[in-house]
Amino acid sequence: MAKKLEGKVAVVTGASKGIGAEIARHLAAEGAAVVVNYASSKAGADKVVADITSQGGKAVAVGGDVSKKADAEAIIAAAVKTYGRLDVLVNNSGVYEFAPIEQITEEHFHRQFNINVLGLLLTTQAAVKHLKEGGSVINIGSGVSRITPPNTAVYTATKGAVDAITGVLSKELGPKKVRVNSINPGLVDTEGARTLGAIGSEMEAGMVAQTPLGRVGRPADIAAVAVFLASDDAGWLTGETLLATGGMR
Repeated sequence: MAKKLEGKVAVVTGASKGIGAEIARHLAAEGAAVVVNYASSKAGADKVVADITSQGGKAVAVGGDVSKKADAEAIIAAAVKTYGRLDVLVNNSGVYEFAPIEQITEEHFHRQFNINVLGLLLTTQAAVKHLKEGGSVINIGSGVSRITPPNTAVYTATKGAVDAITGVLSKELGPKKVRVNSINPGLVDTEGARTLGAIGSEMEAGMVAQTPLGRVGRPADIAAVAVFLASDDAGWLTGETLLATGGMR
């Protein structure tokens, strides 16, 4: 069977672990050559590249902080230099830190907005010069923008911004026949969620209780949706925010 992304080139930001790493693996398994971006964990990105190449896929690790314009441009330039084109951008880089309103600081605000929002804008800005008809931008939002949990005012605000930007850019890039969509996951069992203490906690139990499919998500659940949005199967979808939450909303 033909692979859905054969001949395409993808950049996945924040792909050294978790959802980003699994998206990179899934895109490569469907034939895409993948740039695995990382901010600090070169070892993690190198492992993802090794996983892909060991299966016969194409991948390269590229460091860079998406919240810095020069780095964002360099990440995209690396894809074009290495593989000659760019077809798919997955804006996955993100950070989260929860705090009640009394504890929000300027640093807390700017760190999350710089990476989650400015980083997305800078990387997309760099990519737009290379994306052609059939190109796909996939933003990783979050189900929090719908369920607005307590103690997440800044993080939820960044993901609400991602929802809005997805709609705006779908209209800006539509004339180029470039699609822009968002995947908004619920709680996913990742290294980050475990570090946060969410997995195995009362928070997890509460979220599972609200989830019709009765479990937390797995990175592969999100990666499969990303493959769909990157492929021609989603050729008539743009400006959409897909809730990948097991039905929780």
